[in-house]
Amino acid sequence: MNVLMLVMSDVAHDSRVMREAIALADHGHAIHIVGKDVPQGWNPPHGGITVESVSGGSGFNRPGGGASGGGSPSSGVPSAAPSGGALSSVKRVARWVLLPQHRQKVWRTWCSRAETAVAGREFDVVHAHDFNVLRLAARIADREGARLVYDSHELWSGRERHGRPTPLERARERRAEQRIVRRADAVLTVSDGIAERLGGWRGGEVKVVRNTFPGQRNASGMADSEITHIAVRQRPAGVVYAGRIGPARDLETLLPAAAAAGLDAVLMGPVDHEYLPRIQAAAGTVRIEPARPVDEVDDVLRGAGISVVTLTDSCENHRLALPNKLFHAVRAGVPVVAADLPELRRIVTQYGLGALYRPGDVASLRAAFKQVAADYPRLCEQVARAKADLSWERDAAVLVGVYESLAGRGAVSVGSR
Repeated sequence: MNVLMLVMSDVAHDSRVMREAIALADHGHAIHIVGKDVPQGWNPPHGGITVESVSGGSGFNRPGGGASGGGSPSSGVPSAAPSGGALSSVKRVARWVLLPQHRQKVWRTWCSRAETAVAGREFDVVHAHDFNVLRLAARIADREGARLVYDSHELWSGRERHGRPTPLERARERRAEQRIVRRADAVLTVSDGIAERLGGWRGGEVKVVRNTFPGQRNASGMADSEITHIAVRQRPAGVVYAGRIGPARDLETLLPAAAAAGLDAVLMGPVDHEYLPRIQAAAGTVRIEPARPVDEVDDVLRGAGISVVTLTDSCENHRLALPNKLFHAVRAGVPVVAADLPELRRIVTQYGLGALYRPGDVASLRAAFKQVAADYPRLCEQVARAKADLSWERDAAVLVGVYESLAGRGAVSVGSR
């Protein structure tokens, strides 16, 4: 089938989008992705995938943004944002007031340009990555008589948002999402908790395709499961947070807890520069590194020994989230210390991947580090046993099965939804 994927990210550093596109292309589907501000000169890693870049206009943040999980670009160790003062305070207030309006403008601009970019092309399936492209995807699918797939990367209506409150906007978005979820031909999401919410709106099945990672292969092409597991150190040397360095990640709790536990801390990923002084003030200096490719992050995780999956308990989306970094730790073969939130708790306890801590509680996080360090070799063995279940190979099969089902239904007529 000819598949149009819509996503308001740069694609090159969006690991979920690329994993899904590659899995579908491997099974004979032709994938055309329209992304936002794709790096110039970047080419997709599969001949069955084409990528088109559309701009939504400039943003408030400095360059260097991207998806979490250690895969986004960065020019090096970031510099701190300007210190406080009357002018910076005015700018912060203005940003808080204007951010929702600016965000909506960027979305509208991108969607208009993306719709123009694909005009005249025919697709069998339109695949919307997240709500900000869902209304456009539904419109194109209706016009083309194509199947509509909604791929919800997070609980959109339950997200923590920055800027001034916009209750009417949120209510309108929730109603639109509920309406389109009911009419979509297939709905995918990243966790059981979000699937339950969307399934209640849909009155039907929502498939879970988690943010897992493909198994590694060595130079001889042997799969990860065939490779002798790496030698396990007796105790961890440090902790690694690999993801966006910004608010709501509970990094203010992580840094003092790691120091109290006698562990080195590494933050690796794209930086929200306005946020950076807050963690420096909270815990002095900290080692911050640019984002790196997945394989390189594996090496950093193994060198330190513990992967941290920190989140604040500040919104429903966090309580239902299963971040990339949880599954990246499994791929790398290291235990995790994760926020004690419902979906994270479910996976960490089911597979014995590490320890949990209360978000915002330095003493609780320090105790979790100590717990993992005291039982480190056994936890590494449990992580190794979980790899087969918590792998992209398993989740990709779910995705491919959804598309096989869509292909078996035949064409859809315009207006039949």
